[in-house]
Amino acid sequence: MNTFKQPLSLVEENHYINLVKEGDINARNLLVEYNLRLVAHIAKKYYAPGRDTDDLLSIGTIGLIKAVNTFDNSKGNRLATYASRCIENELLMRLRQERKESREVSIHEPIGTDKEGNEISLIDIISCDEENMLNNLITQESISTIASEFSSVLDHKEQKVIALRYGLFGNKELTQREVATLLNISRSYVSRIEKKALLKLRSALIL
Repeated sequence: MNTFKQPLSLVEENHYINLVKEGDINARNLLVEYNLRLVAHIAKKYYAPGRDTDDLLSIGTIGLIKAVNTFDNSKGNRLATYASRCIENELLMRLRQERKESREVSIHEPIGTDKEGNEISLIDIISCDEENMLNNLITQESISTIASEFSSVLDHKEQKVIALRYGLFGNKELTQREVATLLNISRSYVSRIEKKALLKLRSALIL
């Protein structure tokens, strides 16, 4: 059974909007109630397996309340047109936050083991001093975990050197001299690029 109320007429809508401008909370609540159908319609576009539909409706309703509180009917637009944008924006902000949270990495989370079989985490890699940094093991798992930082903070040459040095993304692990020969640059230059790149990764994770 349809539990949503039928939309208000333009005259009724403007009457309650004017009351909202005067601080009438009941008028605001009534406008929200009569526009919940719009929230459900927009939220439906963002339904996905594993996503809480009630959560989407709640977030969309927040956008609707903001729309009712800030709508200016003197411009000749209908509330539904303005509210649609507010509801959509609220949902998109929440989904962007979800994506951001899904990429967040705990630097204390185990990512593999060192050469002696001891468990290591990202903090073991990024907290070392500069002299010892190049001697720390960087595993395939650790780089996969920080893939977003790898591609965003390193330039193309730095990505290439790190990938070759540590056997990442299907590459064979090479010595600095082998990387230098492959890229037709000096071994000392490879060393400088490698050190700079690892410092960048460490800084990105610490921030």
